[in-house]
Amino acid sequence: MKAITPEMEYLSTRQSAKLLQVSLGTVQKMVELGELIAWKTRGGHRRILASSLNQQLQRRKRAMRQKSTQHCVAMGIFRRIENSEELIESIKDWQLEVVLDIAIDSLEGLMKAVSIAPDLIFLDALIPPVEQVHLIHYLSKNKDTQHIPILVDEGFIKLHPGVIALADENSGGIRSPDTESLKEEVENGLIELNPLIIGYPATNSDHDQSINYKKRHELLESIFIEALSRKCT
Repeated sequence: MKAITPEMEYLSTRQSAKLLQVSLGTVQKMVELGELIAWKTRGGHRRILASSLNQQLQRRKRAMRQKSTQHCVAMGIFRRIENSEELIESIKDWQLEVVLDIAIDSLEGLMKAVSIAPDLIFLDALIPPVEQVHLIHYLSKNKDTQHIPILVDEGFIKLHPGVIALADENSGGIRSPDTESLKEEVENGLIELNPLIIGYPATNSDHDQSINYKKRHELLESIFIEALSRKCT
């Protein structure tokens, strides 16, 4: 990973995302929350102040040192049990000690989330997008889970604006009051403006074709740590 050099006064959002090992959407949220200092060029391109990015990198290192000696209780909601095996194997090699609880469907996941109140919740990329929106809605509204970071596939974050339209097609265009309410929440930033929604690169993601299996899970460990630091703030 390329370091920030003294002559670098500002960086693009893409460079910043690569240095922080997070998605572009996460960098944009950090700017909106004031965690990164940025401005826009005349061409509309966002530039991140290098000194503020360096502060975030230092904070990440401190969090890594602190969290590497602690337990993290995570809960993963998966489509099939075999989908969880890859993550379970990866966690064994992490410095961060993770106790992972597994749920195989959304209803079980919601019940477990309320019951155990994990440090973070991981949504499998293979959960249908409409189902993921409903999960995020309920987890964000429940008083026992609304402060828990939720890790979702970056591809889902890009897709979610069209999810409600997809739900309408599946229902034959008949929109229920619940769907109307959910559509309004999505439009008001239920996902893209929520600092507790954090993207991760999925196995079949186009995030970066150069990211191999091992590197992807190294990134995933840092994303877990980022999620933990957001829960603490």
